[in-house]
Amino acid sequence: MSDKIKINIVSDVVCPWCLIGYKRLQQAITEMELQDKVEIIWEPFELNPGLPAEGIDQYLYRSQKYGASKEETDVHKLRLAAMAEAEGFKFDLFDGMKVVNTKNAHILLDYAKGYGLQTELNSRLVASFFSERKDISDKDVLYKELLVVGLNADEGIKKLDDTEAHNHVEEQLQYWKNQGVSGVPTMYFNDSEPVGGAQSVASYKQVLAEVLAN
Repeated sequence: MSDKIKINIVSDVVCPWCLIGYKRLQQAITEMELQDKVEIIWEPFELNPGLPAEGIDQYLYRSQKYGASKEETDVHKLRLAAMAEAEGFKFDLFDGMKVVNTKNAHILLDYAKGYGLQTELNSRLVASFFSERKDISDKDVLYKELLVVGLNADEGIKKLDDTEAHNHVEEQLQYWKNQGVSGVPTMYFNDSEPVGGAQSVASYKQVLAEVLAN
């Protein structure tokens, strides 16, 4: 894998901008025909580490975090849905949607890393949350998504009650905070300077070209 471009993507599975940024990165990789020349590693970040297990209604969440009114949140949802649609993805930001705790999702993504299925599981979790109205903090939902991507669901779900697995993800979360990551997505190409936010396809192509040149 040493001859590949390593891309560490610090993200959260409930971050809409992470999905949009990744879709644009994918397009850049495809247009440059680099599909077999990159290695993507998903790194954990919790947008809302203090959320209760049952989550919180999206309107209440945005009101508490940003002081946004329901009308402002609705405008925001429409904007995000349009941007996602432009990238070929459906955001179903329905009334009654909750923002959920993602710690368990990150533990399972760390588990999937050992089997080379991180990207597959990340994609499933994002689609489950944003497109399929599923609660990805629910262990039954997570169990089924492990099965979908071909992982051992019984083994994987046990990680959620494993102290060592929890501690390892906590260490990773703290590591990226210590690196100065305060918002996501944040991407590192071959451990270079971080590229923050959902950049344009052209910007990602420029970054990839610079990495190739070096």
